[in-house]
Amino acid sequence: MTNTLELALPFAAADVVARMRDWLTYLDTELRCSPKTSEAYRRDVTQFFGFLGEHFGRRVTLPMLSKLAPADVRAFMASRRMQGIGGRSLMRGLAGTRSFARYIERNGHGEIPALNAVRAPKVPKTLPKPLAIAAAKRVGDVDLRAGEERPPWVLARDAAVLALLYGSGLRISEALSLKRNDVPAREGDAITVVGKGRKTRMVPVLPQVLALIAEYVALCPYAGAPEAPLFVGAKGGPLSPRIIQLTMERLRGALALPDSATPHALRHSFATHLLARGGDLRAIQELLGHASLTTTQIYTQVDSEQLLAVYRSAHPRA
Repeated sequence: MTNTLELALPFAAADVVARMRDWLTYLDTELRCSPKTSEAYRRDVTQFFGFLGEHFGRRVTLPMLSKLAPADVRAFMASRRMQGIGGRSLMRGLAGTRSFARYIERNGHGEIPALNAVRAPKVPKTLPKPLAIAAAKRVGDVDLRAGEERPPWVLARDAAVLALLYGSGLRISEALSLKRNDVPAREGDAITVVGKGRKTRMVPVLPQVLALIAEYVALCPYAGAPEAPLFVGAKGGPLSPRIIQLTMERLRGALALPDSATPHALRHSFATHLLARGGDLRAIQELLGHASLTTTQIYTQVDSEQLLAVYRSAHPRA
């Protein structure tokens, strides 16, 4: 790890490389961050150190970090802006560097007060864009793709995955990480899903979705072991999320859906439609695996927006 980091951090001194190695281990073992999150944070902090090395013309050390001025941090963010980096990515990058700063402070290796003195960039709030109920139900309809020259088991697989995303509100990574023995043996049972932070939760599965999964398993030419991936690719290996994204792109044309209709939009649709039907917000939080209720509350805004849209379009005096 050290040698790899030293190659990735040509502008960092040995003390910074050592602390970053420990921090990455902490992200993985203590915070249990996903590999994608750890990699994004590592990349963000590496870019920060790279800028500082060029900015000061020498290797970055821990004492140097403690003496940074807010203007130095703003200069880094301005340079990223000039590279075309948007506000959301800048905000995440600042979060990564602050995470590293908190770690070295807690472990007695100094402080980087300049990072907290700089405000995070403002990011315009965007509401999730759920599908209409009728369209969300049809994404699991195999007949929509009857004209495609694909093996029946592939069409059945894609329908089962998409129906699972909408029917249980799963993230695509959660659905594709399921094993064959994760599928409930009978109706009424739930599946155990491993979500963000490697936290597990129980999620119910609709009978219609179980039927689609059973149809796919019966047609699938790859009879895997109980611990093998449930959804497999054309050659029997783990199914790539990109395949499901491409499937959704095809369905957008068949159902005349906007570009916002992605696999993740099915998860948004699950939450929004439950809430619209009187679902309890706390229960929806548990089903989605959100750590904070604040994250789930965004769907109340979506529901309100839809109600207002109906009102404006239908009320005679609107």
